[in-house]
Amino acid sequence: MKSLKNNLVNAAVNNAISNKTVRYIAVKKLEEQIRESILNDQSLLFYEEKLDRYYFVSSVVRQVSKCLDRKFISKDVALRMVKVFMSDSFKINRKAHLTDIKYEYEKKYGEYPPKFLVLSPEKSCNLECVGCYASCSPGKSTHLDFELTRRIVKDAHDILGSRFITISGGEPLMYQSQGKTIIDIFDEFKDMFFLMYTNGTLINQKTAKKLATLGNVVPLISVEGYEQETDERRGEGVHKKIREALENLRAAGVPFGISVTATSKNYEILLTDEFYKYYFEEMGATHMWQFQLMPIGKGKDVMDLMITPKQRVELYKKWEYVARTLRYPMADFWNSSSLCTGCLAYGRWNGYFYIDFEGKITPCVFVPYYVDKIQDIYAKGGTLADALQSEFFKNGRRWQKDKGFAKTSHQGEYLMMPCSIRDNYENFRQNILTTDAKGTDKEAEDALKDEEYRKIMIQYDSELDLLTQKIFNRKYRKSLNPKAI
Repeated sequence: MKSLKNNLVNAAVNNAISNKTVRYIAVKKLEEQIRESILNDQSLLFYEEKLDRYYFVSSVVRQVSKCLDRKFISKDVALRMVKVFMSDSFKINRKAHLTDIKYEYEKKYGEYPPKFLVLSPEKSCNLECVGCYASCSPGKSTHLDFELTRRIVKDAHDILGSRFITISGGEPLMYQSQGKTIIDIFDEFKDMFFLMYTNGTLINQKTAKKLATLGNVVPLISVEGYEQETDERRGEGVHKKIREALENLRAAGVPFGISVTATSKNYEILLTDEFYKYYFEEMGATHMWQFQLMPIGKGKDVMDLMITPKQRVELYKKWEYVARTLRYPMADFWNSSSLCTGCLAYGRWNGYFYIDFEGKITPCVFVPYYVDKIQDIYAKGGTLADALQSEFFKNGRRWQKDKGFAKTSHQGEYLMMPCSIRDNYENFRQNILTTDAKGTDKEAEDALKDEEYRKIMIQYDSELDLLTQKIFNRKYRKSLNPKAI
């Protein structure tokens, strides 16, 4: 019976992808089901929180459907991706759909495993962007060897039960080791889905066609705004190469997202409707992630590029408008905390952790401190799961639990200030960072000794708290769901 039901679901999905009329009806029905499922979830604390999730998820469905209509996504690629997404690992209800692997993890460690990890196998990059969080630049490659990269991915698959990995860098498409590239990882793990953050300049027609054949990779292309803003930070002629890459992806039928970092120089552009219409309507992006320049890596020396607390609140209001009025699937990892119940770092359930190009295991891409290297853990006979057991990581998860981030019934005011290091810096220094934790680079080490840096971070958080409390009280607190308490 279960096999018959799965076959019927697969047939319906295939029909919706292949037939525009059927797809229109299916999208309408799916939106209704998404709305009913999310709004009836009694575990979520606020009605407005539910609406945030509904608008984002339904907007993804709408945008993908639009791209199918315009043939920006090919039917074959869409069908291959659906096959990956229909696996157990992508089901929403973690208790009802946990695999045996995840039960075994919970039995051994007393908590559920993270859903995914971010892996940067290559540090080298063909660009040298101002304020790069990873301090990447052209030059000698620093990378994980292929067999080590493969083992990390296999551990995520076999031990964490994950079917989703984000690949970052450096520039992932520059990765070469033992005669292999990052494409070989995608090809081997066909039942896993990969998001790949890339500057896009190396996506030629051949690479785009290969990604289409694989059908389990979505590139996220980094921009700073339009041509002027992108070239100013990333180098002359970069935006033109990005447009060529997007054309190659559309021609091959590969969906792609846009990644943009908000800075003091481009935030005004991010407040305009035209910016989103350009990338979603003209360029054909399926989704967009916004970041905020963090004062780590090269960013520590360009703190004037950070957006102010007031600018961040303006961007929060714009995110709400883009999601609910323009209906584009854009999210900001700081301002869109309601989509994922707070901080996702430190390897929490449904969350993630990060391994960089030297094997350093950090709680988050934007928390540049580590205790262990994956090479050392493997040398001692450990596994990827052991990477999450340091006191540093456990402190982070305790903080998340105290704030309710590790469960859906969270303390609502932290929806607006979820980041452990950006929004709660003093607490990070006092209660999370351990004495055995080291900086991933000299800039991170220097930040720990710089009292002026510490004062700036604390002052930022204090100002942000005053501003975001007003939004929390006006929007979320008034929509409290008493059954979730």
